[in-house]
Amino acid sequence: MSLTDELERLARLHAEGHLSDDEYARAKAQALAGPSVARQVGQGLNGLRRSRDDRWLGGVCGGLALSTGLASWIWRLVFLGLLLCGGTGFVLYLLAWLLVPLAERPLPPSAQIA
Repeated sequence: MSLTDELERLARLHAEGHLSDDEYARAKAQALAGPSVARQVGQGLNGLRRSRDDRWLGGVCGGLALSTGLASWIWRLVFLGLLLCGGTGFVLYLLAWLLVPLAERPLPPSAQIA
């Protein structure tokens, strides 16, 4: 839902009497402040996919690179550093490999419906 749609919905609820003046002001301020950090993290995690192209093993680091904007080699160093800390990197990488879905391949132009 866009910001304009959200503000229109709030104005309609306020005009219909479902929101008090104070509730409307707080909701409008929250909508204008932008998405919360928790919502941004949730959207990022829902969009996380293992990479098909940028991969050495399972594509986890390539997928994290696409989601976060950090280079995949940085994620590889992070997992390597965590591997040296009691094997935590191995466990986290293995869990991500098992739980994060693989990115879908785009359809070739000949298979797309016009």
